[in-house]
Amino acid sequence: MAETYGILTSGGDTPGLNAAIRSIGKTLMHLSGAKLIGFNDGFRGLAENRFCTLGDRELSGILIRGGTILGSSRDKPHRMPVNGEIVDMTDVIVENCRKNQLTGLFCLGGGGTQKNALRLAKAGINVITLPKTIDNDIIETDTSFGFDTALGIATEAIDRLHSTAHSHHRIIIVETMGHNVGWLALGAGLAGGADVILLPEIPYSEKKIAEAIEKRRSMGKRFSIVAIAEGSMPIERYRKFRREVTADLQPDTPKGVIAKLIAVRNDEYRNRNSAVLAESLEKITGKEARVTILGHLQRGGSPSAYDRNLATHLGSRAVQEAFAGNWEKMIAVRGSSLKPVSLEKTVRDKKYIPHNHPWIISAKNMGITLGD
Repeated sequence: MAETYGILTSGGDTPGLNAAIRSIGKTLMHLSGAKLIGFNDGFRGLAENRFCTLGDRELSGILIRGGTILGSSRDKPHRMPVNGEIVDMTDVIVENCRKNQLTGLFCLGGGGTQKNALRLAKAGINVITLPKTIDNDIIETDTSFGFDTALGIATEAIDRLHSTAHSHHRIIIVETMGHNVGWLALGAGLAGGADVILLPEIPYSEKKIAEAIEKRRSMGKRFSIVAIAEGSMPIERYRKFRREVTADLQPDTPKGVIAKLIAVRNDEYRNRNSAVLAESLEKITGKEARVTILGHLQRGGSPSAYDRNLATHLGSRAVQEAFAGNWEKMIAVRGSSLKPVSLEKTVRDKKYIPHNHPWIISAKNMGITLGD
């Protein structure tokens, strides 16, 4: 009797999810004739035992489609809303896996999914995960599928805004996603020719941004493009939050924990950062400033060729590791190779941009202002 495997997609939708689903399903069928069932709406579908069979017909034609044919949610196995209450559904999920006679479960998602998959692994379920996120913030992997597509979309947006900025002699502020990390803003800012790039990892000074814009004007350049990640914050607010956070922590608290707590404090301001920055720059420079928030546009649409190939390779390797019984792993990208890494390692922190990263150095060498 052929084995049965399960698969789910969790967290925000990301280009490349369908390519990964297709790769896992086709590899299972081709190499062993195994059956794949897909649980709808992430871990919630697994808890409610809602699934569909993913055969050749269901997998046909989905490679180029964005989003996920399985649907997604941000529900957590151990904290799931049920009839107005928060319930631990881990035992129910384990029972559903046994009921469906699953040999293993493939979980496709970002940092939260890695944590939830690890909890299920500790509960006795055979789990392998794939890294997907447009934020590129999962540690232990060089990149994740979805990032390249979102980077291309954000870059094209900056490209298009150049003409408006130039025509009206304006400051154009382009806000990308990136709550805790700034890979998307940094990559798109470099590729799109932004004059200022603002990141969560580097708190900014509005005065220094204005000085950079004034310097450009003195050189005869009558417009400026500012790329800002949504989680970026002014230096004054960062210092205030850091004082508040560290007052209650031990001296040896990891930097990542501190950064996360500061980001949480910044949440209530996050949706206003770009607008407040625009107002401040208008007052200081006397130039009109306009804000474009890319939002969910960045993670929609068909995946790039790179993301299709990456998701395909990751899916195929995940099946190979499953056949080898190498569970409780995430398939990571290391240079030009793929490597299974312990889920324990993937949940320790986020992948922040190091201040000595080549992209940061290149930006500074070219005179791009990072606000510090």
